[in-house]
Amino acid sequence: MPAGARSLVRSQRLIVSHILAAAIPVLLFGGWMAYLTADQERTEARRAAQATVARVAERVSESLSKELEVAEALAGTTALDGTDLETFYEEAQRLTAARPLWETVSLIRPDGTQVLNILRPLGEPLGPTPDQESFDEIVQGAQSAIGGIGPVGPLSGKRLVSLRVPVNRNGELRYVLTIGLVPSQISAILRDAGAPASWVGVIVDARGNVIARTLAENTEIGQPASISVRDAIRRGSEGFYGGRTLEGTEVETVYRKMPGIGGWSVHFGIPTEALNTPVLRSLAALVAGGVTSLALGGGLALLIARDVAQRRREEEARSMLALSVSEERGAVAVEAADLGTLRWDPERQEVMGSERLRMLLDLPPSVVEGPEAVWSVGRVLAALHPEDRVRMQDAVTRCLEANSPIDIEVRAIRSDGRSHWVRFNGRRPMDSSGAPRVVHGVVSDIEPQKRAEAERLRLLRSLAEAQENEQRRIARELHDQVGQTVTGLSLGLKSLERALESGTVTSPTREQLRWLQGLANEIGRDIHRAASDLRPSAIDDLGLHKALAAYVAEWGKVSQIDVDLQTIGHVRRLPAPIETATYRVVQEALTNVLKHAEARSVSIVLEYRARQLRVLVEDDGRGFDPDMLANDGAGTLTETDEKRMHLGITGMRERLALLGGTLTLESSPGSGTTVFIQVPAPPPGPSI
Repeated sequence: MPAGARSLVRSQRLIVSHILAAAIPVLLFGGWMAYLTADQERTEARRAAQATVARVAERVSESLSKELEVAEALAGTTALDGTDLETFYEEAQRLTAARPLWETVSLIRPDGTQVLNILRPLGEPLGPTPDQESFDEIVQGAQSAIGGIGPVGPLSGKRLVSLRVPVNRNGELRYVLTIGLVPSQISAILRDAGAPASWVGVIVDARGNVIARTLAENTEIGQPASISVRDAIRRGSEGFYGGRTLEGTEVETVYRKMPGIGGWSVHFGIPTEALNTPVLRSLAALVAGGVTSLALGGGLALLIARDVAQRRREEEARSMLALSVSEERGAVAVEAADLGTLRWDPERQEVMGSERLRMLLDLPPSVVEGPEAVWSVGRVLAALHPEDRVRMQDAVTRCLEANSPIDIEVRAIRSDGRSHWVRFNGRRPMDSSGAPRVVHGVVSDIEPQKRAEAERLRLLRSLAEAQENEQRRIARELHDQVGQTVTGLSLGLKSLERALESGTVTSPTREQLRWLQGLANEIGRDIHRAASDLRPSAIDDLGLHKALAAYVAEWGKVSQIDVDLQTIGHVRRLPAPIETATYRVVQEALTNVLKHAEARSVSIVLEYRARQLRVLVEDDGRGFDPDMLANDGAGTLTETDEKRMHLGITGMRERLALLGGTLTLESSPGSGTTVFIQVPAPPPGPSI
């Protein structure tokens, strides 16, 4: 072969080898990108499952919370105050017809006997409740609760979810109101979640029994869920786990527990085959590309490509590890400080921020997908109080133009109209060539500090005003009662002195002497009454219940109002601060009854519990709207009476708050007022 031909062949081979060598990384890169894309699709599917679970959990929680509110309102109806339940029976039927989730309404006595069930005529014998275990938990806890899936009811013939609310009257549990919820309506929430048809959704109760399911609903409701579901419930409140469905399908499941809904949890299983098939297919393409590259490129090209690929993978792994560690440290620091992060870009009129920022400012979800949400500057400023928007804009401008750090406290306006204090801290990063002028910052929640500061100032003002009022009252009583009596005594003594100097002790003189003795006794009584008002000695000598009995008896005589005091439980001496505070709160409550209620009778119940003291003060007066005290609205009271009552109730709450106690008011115009007092107390000692 001529030299020219050999040179041409050699050149052709070199060109072909270069082309083949160039094709190797192209094929490998294409396969690798296919694998990354498939893996990203799998990650997105998992994220979609998490979002679906969160959405279903929120919808179920909201739906059941609304049903619980309606049930509690039904439990508080006046139709349950007496023994005639016909009105309540009709009201329960009307509510059940209007609420798709409700199958039946029943009333159950504390011993478990059903008194009423709208599935049967009123007065028909009904027997015991079918779900005794769930019922006993409500009776013991005396709190509203949502139970799990119950057995087949003898009256409904269905498995229902029990929503139970205690019906308390006069401090005693009279009934347990039970609402039977239809599981199929809960399953509808699962089916409407927007999940692919191949996904298997299930809601289970705290015992691992199925409440709702997207597949085989008619046969699986009430049955135990799979072992993997029950194991996940025991492990934690949310996460991922693998297992098989009741149909035998291999799935990867994401789940979350719903707080406050009786230990319920939502699970969505994604078929493992649907998750892994794209990844396996991309791996197969990657392998095929590698084999083809090996065949085309030859040994040398393969070694070079392998070496380059290996070095690239190692470098990417190190970079990803360093980036991951850095991002993780930053995320942990921000999360530990409970801060929202932001990037304020005035040129693009955009603000990028974290989820915590969105929550603090109550911003809408971002329409831009990504690790951080994006809002316009105008939308962020609109989330602030109108008086703070200009201050915030000026602070950003000063930061960009004068490199002045931002440290500003502003009020965020929530969707319900309430304001919430937050603090902005930020600075402009060091300028670099061509870099945009932006502000990086964090937002922190300072509402608790602001509320505590405002509460402290209010308490100080209330304390000063209360002290001034008490001093004014004592001065007025000493002047009006003791002062006038002492003046009369002084004048009488001078008159008696003149009579004794004249040596004439007549019958009028003796009568005057007896009158002076009466004045002296009256002074003693006035001083004793003033001292008793400052600190009743009966509390120290006799204890709270006897001191209250004496005070209530005297108060009833003076006010001409029938008053009844009942003591329940193991009566015992309590620490002096508890007895004094309780005595003063009851005293203030009776004062409010006398001044404002126009009541004919008052009932007081003093209940000693194992670790709590409870007091109930109830009158049959004209009542009032409790909201007017919080909203300064017009009500049935005069403005002066309203201010005095507001101050009295505030003082009562402050006394109890110092001991960890609470005060609750229930009233409505024309229906009287009830005051509930709860104070933590040490365990019982010897009886007294």
